[in-house]
Amino acid sequence: MATRSTIMDTNSFRAEHAAGLDDDVRKLTDKRSRVLGESYRLFYRKPVHLVRGEGQYLWDAAGEKYLDAYNNVASIGHCHPAVIDAVYQQMQQLNTHTRYLHERILDYSEALLSTLPGEIDRAMYMCTGSEANDLAIRVARAFSGGTGIIVSQEAYHGTSDLTSGVSPALGSGQPLATTTRLVSPPDRYRVTSPDLGDWFANEIQRQIDDMAAHGIKFAGFLADSIFSSDGVLPGPKGFLQKAIEVVHNNGGIFIADEVQPGFARTGEAFWGFARHGVVPDIVTTGKPMGNGIPVSGLLAKSDVLAAFSDDIPYFNTFGGNPVAMAAAQAVLQVIKEEQLQEHSRVVGEKLLKELLTLKEKYECVGDVRGAGLFIGFELVKDKSSKTPDKQLALDVTEKLRENRVLTSVAGPYGNVLKLRPPLAFQESDIDWLVGALDNSLRAVLR
Repeated sequence: MATRSTIMDTNSFRAEHAAGLDDDVRKLTDKRSRVLGESYRLFYRKPVHLVRGEGQYLWDAAGEKYLDAYNNVASIGHCHPAVIDAVYQQMQQLNTHTRYLHERILDYSEALLSTLPGEIDRAMYMCTGSEANDLAIRVARAFSGGTGIIVSQEAYHGTSDLTSGVSPALGSGQPLATTTRLVSPPDRYRVTSPDLGDWFANEIQRQIDDMAAHGIKFAGFLADSIFSSDGVLPGPKGFLQKAIEVVHNNGGIFIADEVQPGFARTGEAFWGFARHGVVPDIVTTGKPMGNGIPVSGLLAKSDVLAAFSDDIPYFNTFGGNPVAMAAAQAVLQVIKEEQLQEHSRVVGEKLLKELLTLKEKYECVGDVRGAGLFIGFELVKDKSSKTPDKQLALDVTEKLRENRVLTSVAGPYGNVLKLRPPLAFQESDIDWLVGALDNSLRAVLR
């Protein structure tokens, strides 16, 4: 396996970059360090001071316009008027916790559950994906009687004590739990096995066996179905089926972390896991759910959830509040009314096709892969060796920022550009994105 990297320190501003900043930006970075402490990270060697957003575009303090090619927080577009109105209207009426009756949480739950397989029939709400995954691990352990959790090599699932212990992408400074096992990612670009599904299922079984050898009972497999932090690995549709069979045959459950691939992002299905024809035992979601309003959810099979919920009351002060539910309802309605799943599929296919022309043009573009508006653009030393080129990826990311396109990197080697724009991204934006990437590659390589 590769050396553990960190999503926090890749593509980030560091103190040594401060000398190159203008006075206004330097004052802000200094103030951040003084009042927020040293754990926070900024993107880019020259951080971007954003002041406004609309749809797929952002503007900085100097009035410069940027194309957002990274953001799945404002998933349906920055400052979407439907979300603004829904939040405003509900905020004028009531905002409180879930220990009083209110229609919004019930109406939204029915609408959200209708997008899932029928076996998944219960919903619980939190504020962040970290909280959702934290609860999912607790449920998995209650249901299985085990403690062992398997995640992919570069997975990111949250920042709580439980979830940081299953998030190797946070880096070597963050210890993993002793009950965590890492499985090599299903990287079709690098794995030579003729059947990726068989190979990945065997990798899962190998880690379950290792747990057993160390006296750890297996509880579950927690995965983002497009393996975003591992470098955006959609794989062939259906390849996850054999791995999930192994999980169930060994008494564990499958937790689908849909914070990144969910809510129409992959185009081929509303949920990322649905591309593979599998039914998770638990689904977790977060960022795209409220388009910037903090709301997250855990959706589960009733019998799986019962192992936890029949014995332990759960309360989250802000989770499921009427304002958050209003935002979430608006997002779901916009996805349907604006047909954003089909939009993601069609525009994503066109974007992928154009990006593939750069693969033909440049020896350093090793692979371009994706589903819908979620694409990984992998940079290497050369096509024959497939040696990852992290420095090139970082330099291209910085050059893209100069060309007013915002994105970042992913993968265990930090050499994959993660192209994940808001679903408001249009066919007319493809020229800007691909042209800027072409110009950036040419400039850096020169």
